[in-house]
Amino acid sequence: MNNKEKSNYKSKNRYGKKPTDRQKQDRRKNFYHNPSKSSDIKIGDEIPLKIKRMGINGEGIGYYQRTICFIKGALSGEKVVAEITDVQPRFITGKVRKIKKISPDRVKPIDSYAGEVGGFELEHLAYPAQLEFKRDVIRQSLTKFRPEGYKRYELRPTIGMENPTEYRNKAQFQVRRFEDGKIGAGLYKEGTHELVDLVTCSVQHPLTMEIIRIAVELFDKYDVSIYDEHKNIGSLKTIVVRVAEATKETQVVFITNTPTLEHVDEIIDELSEQFPEIVSFMQNFNPGRESLVWGDKTTNLRGKDVISEKLDGLSFNLSARAFFQLNPKQTSILYAEARKALELSPNDNLVDAYSGVGTIGLSLADQAKEVRGMDTIESAIDDANENAKINGIENAHYEFGSAEKLLPKWLHAGFKPDSIVVDPPRVGLDNKLITAILESAPKHFTYVSCNPSTLARDLTRLVEKYDVEYIQSIDMFPQTARVEAVVKLKKK
Repeated sequence: MNNKEKSNYKSKNRYGKKPTDRQKQDRRKNFYHNPSKSSDIKIGDEIPLKIKRMGINGEGIGYYQRTICFIKGALSGEKVVAEITDVQPRFITGKVRKIKKISPDRVKPIDSYAGEVGGFELEHLAYPAQLEFKRDVIRQSLTKFRPEGYKRYELRPTIGMENPTEYRNKAQFQVRRFEDGKIGAGLYKEGTHELVDLVTCSVQHPLTMEIIRIAVELFDKYDVSIYDEHKNIGSLKTIVVRVAEATKETQVVFITNTPTLEHVDEIIDELSEQFPEIVSFMQNFNPGRESLVWGDKTTNLRGKDVISEKLDGLSFNLSARAFFQLNPKQTSILYAEARKALELSPNDNLVDAYSGVGTIGLSLADQAKEVRGMDTIESAIDDANENAKINGIENAHYEFGSAEKLLPKWLHAGFKPDSIVVDPPRVGLDNKLITAILESAPKHFTYVSCNPSTLARDLTRLVEKYDVEYIQSIDMFPQTARVEAVVKLKKK
């Protein structure tokens, strides 16, 4: 039987007749609504799977008795035995127990705890394959939300790093005391509040790790009161260390449950002696079982309020809570791609939405007539306006407030933006802001995204007035499933 005969044979029912449209519909309905005997599968069971592709979180995807399975640690093309960790009506999750067929792209992770905590999801995947995966994540998101014309979008190859390690300029580690009395600083295991003490971390700037490990020794030496989230007692919750790549100025922040931290002066003395790069010691007060890491009140313990960073020839002051990209080397590439996509003219009024400390907008100020920006962190706006002064930029101004409120306000007052660049958080654009963008319809529009899913969702509305010329993915976070993208939109 040849292939054509096989195809015809499969397409017929048991009486030799081709199925009707109703029969086809019933088959599809039965497939999706009665997927398998997955109700017989239990947590702890082990099942064989062939991994078809990778999902947006870096997990392997396969099918067991027609039920979709998300398998942590599995790679495309592999045959694995997976241990089931959760069973839901529509899907199953699991982890790799044994690999029967190994992907040629599988490599040995640098960090032994790469499979335990977030931030290392792809350490077992060769770097060229990581870059292709990240472009595919954008493709998957577009396929899910289906903005108009999405199949024709140009998805450019992901721009990666020559050395995809030691790039994170900021470490934000939880501090806890273990049952044996030992103090540790690190990250939680995924989906838990069980701390993993990170003695090493290949994606962190080496200086951040050196400072944290010495700080942990000092916390133990001075028997510092460590926060216990179960009892809601104790003082020190988190230590944050940020290094300015260009100047090496470093800031240390102690986030506490109490207004004061015992022995903090002695700890600062010893850290200052060992690390002259530290020019700023701050304390952030965040009492109680807050899900957010940062509290509202930050005070200076010693040194400067800010550290100074340089990027693309500009200087930036960074306060403790100010947002700044975590990968300085790739940030220059990201902003260069944003400038290229915007194609500003000297007479353009530019809106820099979700501005942070003004990094994108100020880097574009010499190409525009006026720059207006906004952010919801007041200290970041103070930094942005101060950064404009530091760099002698007189045509840029930043206001405290949300983009969805300020842009309509500016439009009502007669301000007409010719260009807009948005760099929103992972939740994407607010619907009110999208409405304001569509109403003002600036001729130049660039979307800098850190979340392909919300990007694709937002594009379903934005394409009412804009065409997507291309999407350039950039690897800001090697070894993770996260990807940034610069989207060039052209007014219809």
